[in-house]
Amino acid sequence: MKRIVERIIESLFTVSGAISSIVIVLIIVFLFKEGFGLFSSPTVEKGYSLYINSRNQVSELNTFDITHIFDEKITNWSECGGADMLIKPFRFDEIFELFPEDDLEHNRELIPIRLSEIIAANPNIIAFLPQRFAPQNSEEVKELSIRNISISDFFGGKEWMPTSKPTPLFGVLPLILGTLLVSILAILIALPLGLGVAIYLSELASERMRKFMKPTIELLAGIPSVVYGFFGLVILVPIVQKGLNLSVGETAFTGSLILAIMALPTIITVAEDAMRNTPRTMREASLALGATNWQTIYRVIIPYSASGISAAAVLGIGRAIGETMAVLMVTGNAAVMPTSLFQSVRTIPATIAAELGETPAGSSHYQALFLLGCILFIITMIISITAEVISKKQHNKGL
Repeated sequence: MKRIVERIIESLFTVSGAISSIVIVLIIVFLFKEGFGLFSSPTVEKGYSLYINSRNQVSELNTFDITHIFDEKITNWSECGGADMLIKPFRFDEIFELFPEDDLEHNRELIPIRLSEIIAANPNIIAFLPQRFAPQNSEEVKELSIRNISISDFFGGKEWMPTSKPTPLFGVLPLILGTLLVSILAILIALPLGLGVAIYLSELASERMRKFMKPTIELLAGIPSVVYGFFGLVILVPIVQKGLNLSVGETAFTGSLILAIMALPTIITVAEDAMRNTPRTMREASLALGATNWQTIYRVIIPYSASGISAAAVLGIGRAIGETMAVLMVTGNAAVMPTSLFQSVRTIPATIAAELGETPAGSSHYQALFLLGCILFIITMIISITAEVISKKQHNKGL
């Protein structure tokens, strides 16, 4: 009977592991399927098209040309390969000037005809219109070719404006740089402090002090990130703003400070465990040769536990890169190219958290957010693999 129970429990564990693996694979497949669907989406908002006079020589515009035309940064067709004439943008909202909003449905059949007349009469016009009101049966109107969003548009773009019309901009470069800037600075702050505390707990603190400090530090890791974010918003943001005489306190530097505080428990715990695993014989041999306690620490213990300390740094980076709520609350959420530590930035996790709830499912914006998730998944996977390799190296060294 006991043997049967053991086989049943073993089978349950096997099935549980198999189901967990399948679910993880399905999640990854779904994530990448939704994300890479962005590259099959048109650059212009779905359901809309661009129309120009058929006498216009231009047949295709890229994403940035379309954006700059409707932002009036490009004002002449010659800048886009056309004739030397001023560009006249026409947005669908202007149709309300032709037909009262209440009469739109009653004049539904007349709208395409009227739009055809407007475009035919203006050789310099470019009209952004819904496809259901597209001008029809007119030789004086042609539809511009619209290409799909490209990899260069996404990874090389410097503007993240997913609600921009007529062309949403999904330039991820500011988000990647903002994430790396905040995370790397946080580790540069947290690693020396964490290493110092780890050395103190492992080599210098009394047993009584260690028993008090170790649980306290580990308790900090269990505090919800929103609490850290609230602390940063109420305490750190005013201090940074007033202390550095800035216009706003929500900056990359503030985000780095709060992330450094959040990464400290992980760094301290992993590094301290690595140092305490240093063989006692190595310590005694160093002291027997006449080395002081400090010489033993930085010439024997730290070099021996270097792999463990590296793993602590990598895990700290992983905690910083994946953090959402705290960063969302203290970095200012400005999706711009970072040029200074003391300006507002936006990170990838914060962007997903802030925008996904209000994004229509299946839209290009929705797919772009999933693609951000793919980028974050790849970054964290690389960090996890690196930490695993370093940990194995430390384990083999200990053997």
